[in-house]
Amino acid sequence: MTDTVLYNRRDFIAKSVLATAALSAGASLAARPGESDAAVRKDGLYVPDGSLFAGMSGAYSAMYTPFFRNGEKAGELNEEMIERLVEYGVKKGLAGFYLTGSTGEGFLQSLDERKRVYARAAKAANGRLKLIAHVGCLNTDDACELARYAAKVGIDWASSVAPVYFGQNFDAAYDHYKVISEATDLPFMVYSIIGKLVPDQAARFFDLKNVHGMKYTGRDYFEVGALRRKLDKPAIFFAGADEQELNALATGEYAGVIGTTDNQMPAHHAEICKLASQGRFIEARRYQEDVCRFVEVLFADKNFSTHKSVMRYLGLDCGNARRPSGRPLSNAEYDAYISKVESLGIFRKNDAELI
Repeated sequence: MTDTVLYNRRDFIAKSVLATAALSAGASLAARPGESDAAVRKDGLYVPDGSLFAGMSGAYSAMYTPFFRNGEKAGELNEEMIERLVEYGVKKGLAGFYLTGSTGEGFLQSLDERKRVYARAAKAANGRLKLIAHVGCLNTDDACELARYAAKVGIDWASSVAPVYFGQNFDAAYDHYKVISEATDLPFMVYSIIGKLVPDQAARFFDLKNVHGMKYTGRDYFEVGALRRKLDKPAIFFAGADEQELNALATGEYAGVIGTTDNQMPAHHAEICKLASQGRFIEARRYQEDVCRFVEVLFADKNFSTHKSVMRYLGLDCGNARRPSGRPLSNAEYDAYISKVESLGIFRKNDAELI
């Protein structure tokens, strides 16, 4: 990540603040096609009208799937830690969790492990926040199996990336989403993360049964706006690029954010969503700057175990990443990386145990 990219990002934040000054003065957004005026909540974040979308706005953590780091169970799923992650998120103001997605290493887990994540998270949440199960798999039938299990244990929404490796074309993606979305009655969220969003094509996904939303991990907010204008039914959108979430929220198109650094910085992201909903973009910019500074450090290291190591520093040991995403850290590597994190002045050691 170059300095040029970061400075451009900061300029974009500043321009977004100026462009949305009308919102901070109390201007309201217009309802989208097929929706009532109630679709625009008084708190400013865009949430479609209806019980399907109730309580969905705000910051979501793309939960790290916790594994044991040491001992006989090293590398195995740590279900107790799932409960602690949920409790930490509740206390820090998260609206929900996105389970076994890219950050959650879903593709590196067995179906049984992913089911155990859903069940334990649902038990821990107990209706206090929303849960979205990413069910994407290489095999569409496996994704359907996960979706049905998620519905069984009380997950609120299902989601999936487009086909991975096989089926790299629109027709295959459409069929993939059609079969998964029809496997249950859960509302379904398309996960757009790789490649350019093509509004004319993406709009067709929303014709499918139960497709009511999208997690968009990209930076072309114009294309998302073009997509929304093509829809003739209510739909909810979440921004997934942590370093640009304030930019996304400033467009008024998004109900909230779903991101990796919501794991380490849940209160920051919750505050960004709250302040943006009130049109207080200048105040939100300070929190966004912290997120950008952390993103620079976090993604500079390609070993995904370093990312999870920050959770250990906070008192929520999620273990190491699974190969090939990451490899175990030596004590020296852990200390060196945490030294960089501490230099940011953002985090408090053992924060989860001190609140």
